[in-house]
Amino acid sequence: MSQANLSRKQLLVHVLQALVLLYVFLVGVECLSSGIKGLGKGTMDTYMSADMNPLLGLIVGILATTLVQSSSVTTSLIVGLVASGQVAVAAAVPMIMGANIGTTVTNTIASLAHANRGAEFRRAFAAATCHDFFNYLAVLTLLPIEILSRSWGGKGVLESASGTLASALTGIGGAKYKSPLKAAFKAGVKLIKGGLEAVGLDGSVGSIALAIIGGVLIFLALGLIVKVMRALMLARVERWVNRFLGSGGAVAMFVGIAITVSVQSSSITTSIMVPLAGAGLVTLQQVYPITLGANVGTTVTALLAATAVSGDKGEAAVQVALVHLLFNLVGILIWYVPPVTRRLPLYLADRLSVVAAKSKRIAVAYVIGVFYGVPALLFALGRSL
Repeated sequence: MSQANLSRKQLLVHVLQALVLLYVFLVGVECLSSGIKGLGKGTMDTYMSADMNPLLGLIVGILATTLVQSSSVTTSLIVGLVASGQVAVAAAVPMIMGANIGTTVTNTIASLAHANRGAEFRRAFAAATCHDFFNYLAVLTLLPIEILSRSWGGKGVLESASGTLASALTGIGGAKYKSPLKAAFKAGVKLIKGGLEAVGLDGSVGSIALAIIGGVLIFLALGLIVKVMRALMLARVERWVNRFLGSGGAVAMFVGIAITVSVQSSSITTSIMVPLAGAGLVTLQQVYPITLGANVGTTVTALLAATAVSGDKGEAAVQVALVHLLFNLVGILIWYVPPVTRRLPLYLADRLSVVAAKSKRIAVAYVIGVFYGVPALLFALGRSL
């Protein structure tokens, strides 16, 4: 067998593995939704009702994502919770925003690997933290708007816009689109339920077990998808980055989207840019749009998760996935498109990198404080309000 044929065979194997894992991931979303739904309506109302304190919702998103190191896992779990009817879309909005913040911890930690190399560390840390500052600024801008618009009109801006889009995408003239793939997802869930019943797990215990299995399947399947897609696409990713290294603006943003959709991980995209920036191969201005593209690209996972949802909450699942997309797009319109606002995240990242380069302890304190200390402070504020 020639090397070319071997490569084609390996490519086919990787593609088949990715498709199988994608199926397992989507079955996991449906299991999580069905399991929580089986516990009965209102089980989580005390914690995640529509009038849940937004600060607490933000904390849930941040901490969940920093723990699992993947916003894709967090947003997919949120989609499943909304699909179960146990979590309101309004409560999910700040959780989605928190997931966007939490995902930046990976490349910020990756930049610490350059800590012993002076100017290299400064460049790497700035490239990593421009992601942090964009997400925090986007939340500081959009969360208050969401809260105020909800208090004035009953629904937040993102909640309302995503609801309109979800309604248009899932039903026209009252007729709901029924995906033929959903029967396959239901068959997978039915098989797992049958296995649980066979070992005597039914009722509430069975529902809890089904929800846990769903969460585990989501976590494991996404992790393996990233591994398979990285093996499949990493060489191509390097070629894309090298080819468009000097590109800025829309082209660089599209590269960030394409890479992230290909490898199903924004952390990989942004972490690739950190050592390149550290080596001086890309500037902070070139890294920024690729990072924002990665933010948009990672929203595809939640949209995929929403396709697995069946029943009357299917539209709500699509809606919360669209919240993730709209949050990033509106954030780009505010903090990238106008040249004046575009400079602020870059300025803050550059200033912080100067300080961090002088004291590595400050860099470590920043990571601990921003991703754990600030959430703890928000939790205390949320409890007092």
